[in-house]
Amino acid sequence: MKRMKHWQQLSRQLVLGGIALAWATGCGETPTEAPLPTPTPENASVEPAPHPERRGIGAVELPPQRPSAQAVTVDPRSSLIITDDTIVKNFPLLKVMNQLVAQSGVAGLTPLQLFQSWWATELPPNCVPNFNNYAYQCPRTEGNQAGVDPFINPGTNLDEYVPTALVNRFDLAPLSGTDCGEYRIIYAKRSGFTNPGQRNLVIFEAVLPNPTPSLGLAGCMPVANFWASLTTTSSVATRVAMLQTFYFTGLSGGFMPVVHIDNYGNRTGTPASGQVRSNQFMQPPWTLREFKVIRTMCGSIPCALNFRTVPDSTNPGGLLFDPTSAHPEAFNFQNAQFPSQVSNLAINDINLFNFASTPPENSGQSNAQGPENDYLFHFGPGPSTFHNNVQVALTAAGSTLTPQQAVSRSLALSCAGCHQLSNGANLGGGIIWPPSLGFVHVSEQTSAGPFGPRYNISPALSSVFLPHRKAVLETFINSSCGDATCQPWETHAACTADCP
Repeated sequence: MKRMKHWQQLSRQLVLGGIALAWATGCGETPTEAPLPTPTPENASVEPAPHPERRGIGAVELPPQRPSAQAVTVDPRSSLIITDDTIVKNFPLLKVMNQLVAQSGVAGLTPLQLFQSWWATELPPNCVPNFNNYAYQCPRTEGNQAGVDPFINPGTNLDEYVPTALVNRFDLAPLSGTDCGEYRIIYAKRSGFTNPGQRNLVIFEAVLPNPTPSLGLAGCMPVANFWASLTTTSSVATRVAMLQTFYFTGLSGGFMPVVHIDNYGNRTGTPASGQVRSNQFMQPPWTLREFKVIRTMCGSIPCALNFRTVPDSTNPGGLLFDPTSAHPEAFNFQNAQFPSQVSNLAINDINLFNFASTPPENSGQSNAQGPENDYLFHFGPGPSTFHNNVQVALTAAGSTLTPQQAVSRSLALSCAGCHQLSNGANLGGGIIWPPSLGFVHVSEQTSAGPFGPRYNISPALSSVFLPHRKAVLETFINSSCGDATCQPWETHAACTADCP
């Protein structure tokens, strides 16, 4: 009871003190479709899915780089995350939506119809209060955007979505090289620039296929070199032109454009498909959600394109952490699934400890302002069978972490944890989770940059995550077949000299 009262008081403080906290610091009229009770492909199996932020080359320990006078180095603010307004303003949401509509082939569909049907998913009858067997807030104020036009009067329209960042996630490219990582565009609703109670952010996260998968990850070298070259490109106009080609046309060598319906969820199978995620605070609580861009075929004719609500990847419902929970997934989660992940959580590196969950365990929203998704709150102090299961797994892994610390690490890797709940948290083993900018990692506020104003990024990005991504990209580019080191991404077929 005391813990619940604490959360209720904190929630009221977050709402009433929103300004201080938020600024302290991803066929004609298209029918709207309700959330799918069994989304595809996410629920196609019960195998754990790789963490969306910790998969691929960036999730393994890298060998030390060999010193070389010719070694490539990158500037994180030029080659990993670009928030300079003079560059990102050239990637308006309308251009993205126009390209998706054109690729869909749906007769009569417009970008406005696609946008409005997207946000109609936040209103009945297109949403329900229980999604994937977990609580789901419905309706949400964000649903009112189903009746607005964000594309008119750019520069003054409060409903406009302003581009704030271009993000290179080459570190998410799998060791197998089936895809070349994710490439993202972040947008923030203009109303939130001055009114914290009207903030809404969306991030388009495209998985880019490798056009030559037979080469393994080496087939993605043109993508890595492209991003690295931005560090040494001094002309802003040239940078813009290069990035527009990458996002809207595609690099030479068979690479498709980043902005493509298949890269945001329409593709099934391998390579993995991307997603669009939202960070919503047009009404409390602050909620993070996920969508897939799906085209519906009527026979051989494209007849609809929709943003469909799907469960948040690797965001188990908080109830699963309650040792007394009667949720149908709780028994397997507490006795098998979570204990199987403890050894990954016990890795004592802030960039490498990891967690995976099965689709039935994932909730439809990640609530960053209450106990709903606070795993530690539900886990409690113990004792319980669940606590014992976690301790047994920790002992087997040779870890000195406590069960609470293992759970706190899984919380930090959830959407709500990474964006707010885990700010400054002690995760054991000397690891302190770095802070966001208050619910976001790229804010609507700007500071002076080399080319004028650029949107601020969080301490978590600047001090922890970007240095790791920089090391990943530089190690990949500066490693080559014949250097006598079999890199984690190199194979015998691609490099017999290093991997006999």
